[in-house]
Amino acid sequence: MSKSVQYIYKEDNLAKSEANVYKESDLKTQEMLINIGPQHPSTHGVLRLEVVTDGEIIVDVVPHLGYLHRCFEKHAESMAYNQTIPYVDRMDYVAAMNSEHIYAMGVEKMLGITDDIPKRVEYIRVLVAELNRLASHFVAIGTYAIDIGAFTPFLWMMRDREHILRLLEWVSGSRMLYNYIWVGGLYYDLPVGFEERCKEFIDYLKPKLRELQDLIVENKIFVERTANVGVLPLNLAINYGISGPMLRGSGLKYDLRKVDAYSVYPELEFDVPIGKGEMGTTGDCWDRTYVRMQECWESAKIIEQCIERLTTDLKRTRDFDPQAAVPRKVRPKQMDLYFRGESPKGELGYYFRTQANKEIPYRVKVRSCCFVNLSILPEIAKGTMFADLVAIIGSFDFVMGEVDR
Repeated sequence: MSKSVQYIYKEDNLAKSEANVYKESDLKTQEMLINIGPQHPSTHGVLRLEVVTDGEIIVDVVPHLGYLHRCFEKHAESMAYNQTIPYVDRMDYVAAMNSEHIYAMGVEKMLGITDDIPKRVEYIRVLVAELNRLASHFVAIGTYAIDIGAFTPFLWMMRDREHILRLLEWVSGSRMLYNYIWVGGLYYDLPVGFEERCKEFIDYLKPKLRELQDLIVENKIFVERTANVGVLPLNLAINYGISGPMLRGSGLKYDLRKVDAYSVYPELEFDVPIGKGEMGTTGDCWDRTYVRMQECWESAKIIEQCIERLTTDLKRTRDFDPQAAVPRKVRPKQMDLYFRGESPKGELGYYFRTQANKEIPYRVKVRSCCFVNLSILPEIAKGTMFADLVAIIGSFDFVMGEVDR
């Protein structure tokens, strides 16, 4: 080969090499398919995530709900309305009182007996529901801390949750699955001395909540691990039907206890905390945890007000019967009805299609906040680091018993 030809050949190769220079954003590796769960603690036992990654970046996430199969809806369609409450407990088993409360109010609305429920019964219902909301948030925050590597907060949260479970066991006879709130009333009145013990617990809890806030939510390591991670924009949350602390964490002050004003919540004073992006971007993992922490303070305020009413103008009497308004037969008119309420995780709704003068409904459909909230995962996980996926999942606070119902 002559020198002139060699020169032209080198120049041509040089031009080709310069033309093939890639931008950093164009560089891609081979995609990898990774399964997370169902054995991973943050996937709650049965959730499996099929994750497609490009290096450390998540390309797609496909949730597989597993086979827990609580079968609540089919149970509800094969037995009487009042016999279904034990199965209601087994959906969100971390917040069974809240699920019972909403279900009972839905059936009472169908029967048209909402105004017949005694005030003392309503205040007791709200009291135990808010105690259960506290217990649920303690599980959410404590397990979230352990998901991302902090063990001590989990032990502290479980210690304080234990006090609540003992109170609820005292009032209902059961530790987690209560069957306490009945259609038209309650299984039993509060035990003698319950209000005093409950007041002692709230007095004990307030300084503990301050400690927990310092230990977890305002902890520098926790902030760096959760701020600007898993950001859920408000418009996206609304479009997906997200509710509860996840929606409020994105900045919308929307709480069904205020919006629908059911039970005796209109008579109680409490605030609706929202995420403000104080440590990062509004709607990130930190904001969702912050909202749950602040809701613990609000639940404590509600409990104090309930105790005040129950020990003054609504104090117990010998002739008080918590089952006075309980119907002997639950036979609503033929109708379609949807009733919703604010569970610790969001909007929990029951859709009923009744059969005329029959004790067994034709259809019962649950609008599960856990299921709807989980549906946003593929959307906000795309483009994030693989290491942040567990931090995102843990901030959702879902219970699979309510998802696979």
